[in-house]
Amino acid sequence: MAEYPLKVRWGDTDAASIVFYPNFYKWMDEATHEYFSAIGFPTSNLYSEQQIATPLLEANCQFKSPLVFEDNVIVRSTVVEMRQKVFKISHKFYKGEILVAEGYEVRAWTSFKEKAKAYPIPDEVREKMIPGNAETVMS
Repeated sequence: MAEYPLKVRWGDTDAASIVFYPNFYKWMDEATHEYFSAIGFPTSNLYSEQQIATPLLEANCQFKSPLVFEDNVIVRSTVVEMRQKVFKISHKFYKGEILVAEGYEVRAWTSFKEKAKAYPIPDEVREKMIPGNAETVMS
């Protein structure tokens, strides 16, 4: 699991003074990049050195409690499912001990050396991504 702390900024809120929902998707994306840095594979290095990226295939988020300007939030990210070329990463948003939102992203391990093409996730990356609770699917 990786943790990504953030503070709600004025520009993150809508006319009702609560966080505008697309920001949760932006934060999930940022948390995924932080996750890869935390396990030793910063996405900027993956792309600059190997032309590897993890494009988004699917995203979902459920909102449980509103966030407002200057709230401090922790996003906890964990890989919960892994296939040969695709993985699902869960993101849980906490304000203190309160779960305010939870979502996930499905992403593909993709080479951009020529035409974009999904490739098997390398073993050295896979080993760092698979937590004890992940469902490993080799299809």
